[in-house]
Amino acid sequence: MYKLIIITSLMIASSYFSCYPQEKTKITFLGWPDPGGGFEEVISDFEKENPDIDVEMIKGPTSTDTRETMYVTSFLAGEATYDMVFMDIIWVPKFAKQGWLIPLDGWFKEERKEFLPGDIQGSIYQGKIYRVPLQSDAGVLYYRKDLLEKEGFMPPQTWDELIKISQKLQNPPHLWGFVFQGKQYEGLVCNFLEILWSFGGDIFDKKGNLILNSPQGVQALEFMYKLIHTYKITPEGVTTYEEEETRHIFQEGRTIFCRNWPYMWKLTQEENSPVKDKVGIIRIPHKEGKNSFSTLGGWGFGISKFSKNKSACIKFIKYITSYQAQKKLHLKSGIVPTRKALFSDEEILKLNPHYPDLYQILLSAKPRPVHPEYAQISDILKRFIHKVLLGELSPKTALDKAELKIKKVLKE
Repeated sequence: MYKLIIITSLMIASSYFSCYPQEKTKITFLGWPDPGGGFEEVISDFEKENPDIDVEMIKGPTSTDTRETMYVTSFLAGEATYDMVFMDIIWVPKFAKQGWLIPLDGWFKEERKEFLPGDIQGSIYQGKIYRVPLQSDAGVLYYRKDLLEKEGFMPPQTWDELIKISQKLQNPPHLWGFVFQGKQYEGLVCNFLEILWSFGGDIFDKKGNLILNSPQGVQALEFMYKLIHTYKITPEGVTTYEEEETRHIFQEGRTIFCRNWPYMWKLTQEENSPVKDKVGIIRIPHKEGKNSFSTLGGWGFGISKFSKNKSACIKFIKYITSYQAQKKLHLKSGIVPTRKALFSDEEILKLNPHYPDLYQILLSAKPRPVHPEYAQISDILKRFIHKVLLGELSPKTALDKAELKIKKVLKE
């Protein structure tokens, strides 16, 4: 009799829980508007394989700074608004120093070798890794291969060669030699760093000492000024240009060279593009005797220390950064992958014949200074670099002033 009661009770309980399934584990992250729908599709695939986990991508504004502020506001309140942190590479040291992220070394160690080295380097703070890279990015030089070939020029490797070709082929204001991102914003700092590195300079040395105000630093900033005012291969309006302004000028056939990011390639190859099949892509030039470096950008996933569902986060991050998921994100949304093997994927190469060249550029790309006060350092740099481009300060005076302000930030 008692056995019958127990069995009946178990059957009733089983029936109850089957009618009322247990609540799924929900994890969230703040992202961007998801052009192409790649994220939505990958999330849907993950949820089908993991029916006990519900992933919500909160589509935030396009502004990177605004999304960063939204994350910071949540962290300061000690809230688990976002379980995962989809972050720009330059957020890592700031967020890690504040203790807002958990280290990922326990499960993301052996697989690191499958990823681009710069993306891994930029995800590490004080010896621990806090981000799994998903999307890579690096500055590249686009050029009009049809115009160079017509006049018998090879793509430039040095800045002197770029100036020579520009002055020979340009016809301002209808056709300029070279454009870049010169507005007072983060893009200007990325451009400056590439030129600074290509002249043999840097902001910090390997021991963390500030070395910005060096002869190489002055020469690099002076070179940027001369592009506009001495060599006259860059329009004065460059001081108002962000990425899209430079892209439009290049895509409309109004400049020979353009420094921008990999996203621009696909747009230049659209059917209605005036420069379709006329574009080449190469490394950022360098000073004679020095080396070429690109500023590394990119996005990846970390985990908030406030999340109560860290195991589910780990499972999702492993999935979305996998080979197949990154490939889908590339095909759907044009995201540049961080796994090295994807740069030799036949399907991707068929759509992106420039990927072998881009891969070599990404291998040598350098992250911006991995420093918790980078945001303040960048604000100082962009302000004084911009004054030089406008002709308001000399390169040496600008670096003297920038150095003093950066030293003050480092002491605080």
